[in-house]
Amino acid sequence: MRIRKEQELFEEKDIEFIAQVSDALAHPVRLQLFRHIMTCNRAMETVCNKDLVAHFDYAQATISQHMKKLVQSGLIEIQKKDKFSYYYANLGILMQYINATKKYSVI
Repeated sequence: MRIRKEQELFEEKDIEFIAQVSDALAHPVRLQLFRHIMTCNRAMETVCNKDLVAHFDYAQATISQHMKKLVQSGLIEIQKKDKFSYYYANLGILMQYINATKKYSVI
């Protein structure tokens, strides 16, 4: 009985993780922001809030709200340098998400 309960808790944890990351990626703006940050990171370019405001046609407050959701999901990490915060895509979380969704897919 005990092993079964631990297994159920593990599955619940995975389901919550999938839901949290899916929620972060569910909005088209957040998906665009995440993709842009991944592309910039791959090109070894830094990305801060002002860069996102310059690249996208959204208000700074809107971008900040969307970035907060991406950071909370773990998809984006922040590194502070001086007075600026730089964004980095967390590919480890993205791969965990992909693997977890594969595990729970019904196909």
